[in-house]
Amino acid sequence: MISKANSNRAEQGESYSYDVPHGDDDELDGSGGTGEAGNASGREDSEPQNPSLNPPSAHLFLVSIISIVFGAILISHLSSGPTLILSTKMTTAFGRSIELARCSATLLNPSSANSEISLANLRVPVLHHFSNRCSAISFVTKDSVCRTSKKSSSRILCSVSKTYVDESNNYEDGLTYKSAGVDIDAGSELVKRIAKMAPGIGGFGGLYPFGDSYLVAGTDGVGTKLKLAFETGIHDTIGIDLVAMSVNDIVTSGAKPLFFLDYYATSRLDVDLAEKVIKGIVEGCQQSECALLGGETAEMPDFYADGEYDLSGFAVGSVKKDSVINGKNIVDGDVLIGLPSSGIHSNGFSLVRRVLARSGLSLKDNLPGESVTLGEALMAPTVIYVKQVLDIISKGGVKGIAHITGGGFTDNIPRVFPEGLGAVILKDSWVVPPVFKWIQEAGRVEDAEMRRTFNMGIGMVLVVSQEAALRLLGDAQATNIAYRIGEVVKGDGVSYQ
Repeated sequence: MISKANSNRAEQGESYSYDVPHGDDDELDGSGGTGEAGNASGREDSEPQNPSLNPPSAHLFLVSIISIVFGAILISHLSSGPTLILSTKMTTAFGRSIELARCSATLLNPSSANSEISLANLRVPVLHHFSNRCSAISFVTKDSVCRTSKKSSSRILCSVSKTYVDESNNYEDGLTYKSAGVDIDAGSELVKRIAKMAPGIGGFGGLYPFGDSYLVAGTDGVGTKLKLAFETGIHDTIGIDLVAMSVNDIVTSGAKPLFFLDYYATSRLDVDLAEKVIKGIVEGCQQSECALLGGETAEMPDFYADGEYDLSGFAVGSVKKDSVINGKNIVDGDVLIGLPSSGIHSNGFSLVRRVLARSGLSLKDNLPGESVTLGEALMAPTVIYVKQVLDIISKGGVKGIAHITGGGFTDNIPRVFPEGLGAVILKDSWVVPPVFKWIQEAGRVEDAEMRRTFNMGIGMVLVVSQEAALRLLGDAQATNIAYRIGEVVKGDGVSYQ
């Protein structure tokens, strides 16, 4: 960690003082000692003294030999690969100094998951210089995760695109959506119970016969993404999210959105703030080519915290009865086409907020390795797929569509399949946005949990015939407009290859 005494100096580019945990020992103090011994090794008097080495000339000779050996090793490893050599104190061939308090392994190699080092003082230029030569400036290197004991070191780690994990609370298990307060299984159970009272529900939108067409209706909110809107002050795009969540649901039936209504609730009406939110809703309606027909503004004193509000939205569209997309014609061998997302969209934010709290970073810090802040990356508005999906439908061959929201691929794709069919997803067939990699590393979230919580970079999945896939993809995959992400197989559920 960066000690409190040096926190201001650290920001000015001077040396950073870290308190370093080492195995099961107590934390080292800022000088590199254990707090009792006070020296690097912790064994000041454990070795007998050799009188022959007392003369200064002998000391100088020994130090020179050690420096030459370490220098040779350093140059050898820097030229051969992404490695870093650590010594008690040394000057690199580039003229930069690294001060070390204690070192349990002299070689930090990204290919090893258990290379351990312990740092006390490290200058910023050196950290920047070596940041591209090692997988992490950390105590235990694993992938690109940096683990320290205090949040105060998060800023310097972020500056070199490394992810920080706070271990001061002895986290052992990775975070899950359920541990963050959202139980997907409980939600599914409720839907099953409601279905007994209202048969026909369970799709992405509800269908109501209306002449030769169906009216298709959907309702949704934006969840705890609102919490980040309050913290970042980004309110002008949250309305886009609101519209997207409903119109993306109803377009899965092939319906064109007709109109939208909103519900805005707050304890005390802030007219300027509400105007920003409504402007986003208007923008979302324009993108989906539907009318903002009306809405409700509810002012409820003492119900919400000051400055906070809640949102819900309702969309209605229509589709000809003979053009409804319902998945009934899906067969083994059909192709899954994925449409890219802009990021997290509007699901999984209860887990995201837990990860953010654990990471030690703020919403104003950059997403590690990227030029945008975490706030900007997390608040990226949900893609409205209406125009793109309706255009693809018009070309023929679309048999089923899944909106990838809460439940991810795991729960949403099977919703459009007939019984006896499942999906195989080619997990390397598209580029996963960096924000998901950060969430997984900082929260130690398991692969299966990520796939059941987030869209992982694919916000809409279309099931099409093989002939339609060849026609639709064309140049689309080369321009990242759509990806062939898998196929339908006999069985059930979703598997990954």
